[in-house]
Amino acid sequence: MKKMIRTTLATAALCLAAQASFATEAPSRTECIAPAKPGGGFDLTCKLLQISLQENGLLKAPMRVTFMPGGVGAVAYNAIIAQRPAEFGTVVAFSGGSLLNLSQGKFGRYTVDDVKWLAAIGTDYGMVAVRADSPYQTLGELMAAMKKDINSVVVGAGASIGSQDWMKTALLTRDTGLDPRKMRYVAFEGGGEAVTALLGNHIQVVSGDMSEMVPHLAGGKLRVLAVMSDKRLPEPLQAIPTAKEQGFDIVWPVIRGFYLGPKVSDAEYQWWQDAFNKLTASEAFKKQRDQRGLFEFNMTGKALDSYVKQQVTDYREQAKSFGLAK
Repeated sequence: MKKMIRTTLATAALCLAAQASFATEAPSRTECIAPAKPGGGFDLTCKLLQISLQENGLLKAPMRVTFMPGGVGAVAYNAIIAQRPAEFGTVVAFSGGSLLNLSQGKFGRYTVDDVKWLAAIGTDYGMVAVRADSPYQTLGELMAAMKKDINSVVVGAGASIGSQDWMKTALLTRDTGLDPRKMRYVAFEGGGEAVTALLGNHIQVVSGDMSEMVPHLAGGKLRVLAVMSDKRLPEPLQAIPTAKEQGFDIVWPVIRGFYLGPKVSDAEYQWWQDAFNKLTASEAFKKQRDQRGLFEFNMTGKALDSYVKQQVTDYREQAKSFGLAK
């Protein structure tokens, strides 16, 4: 009899827990914070979520996208922790660049343990691009010009020295036998500004992410010299050569995803995790992701938390090799 009572109580407790989980309704107001100015990868990440949530009927009202530029995510990271830690409806976009900056202590007193890592929805790849009328037709030609006179080429990107966009070109420069610290590098606040500067001929090269280039390639104004993937990307990007096939053994994937404030409840976190699991399995989401030049990389919950923390550790070691971290 006692065993039966204990079993009944245990079953009842599980049922109540399950009901509590299902009882968490969707947030009435939702916001995606893109930690940069419009036009870059964070903007793309938030817009992908905004459209996909609406198409899949997971929200009653459209998600709002707001922009909070500063430090490749540092301003947004500090704001969500210090000022808005318990907002159920607010997610913040992050990328591999955010994790690289975290690894170097660029987010102030906060660390990788201070937010709730929620979901990854795709991966991107680093790339190097020039204007369509640039004299550089290949990555080799560009690096040969820099080797001849490193001051003859101005590289721009949407982040500061030590960022992932700087790191990509620093790896290329070092691979050519040059000192990356002597590279002429201009930092902009977001990938959109860097592309605008390139189109305006204020810089000669832009280092960024492939997805940021997709909207511009159709217009024929830019030429991507190399994508930093292990092998060529599928159509419509199949024609773009990799850095590896041009003699530069550099691969740079860029995870894209979201985190929540540290005081969002476990039940609210679970609602978002369930929503992302449904979202990324849908054909509508896959279509939207593909249109933005992102590639499949779906991860949520504890698996993502472990992945992010390992990435920060790995990035820290890489930054140390450039004297950028202790």
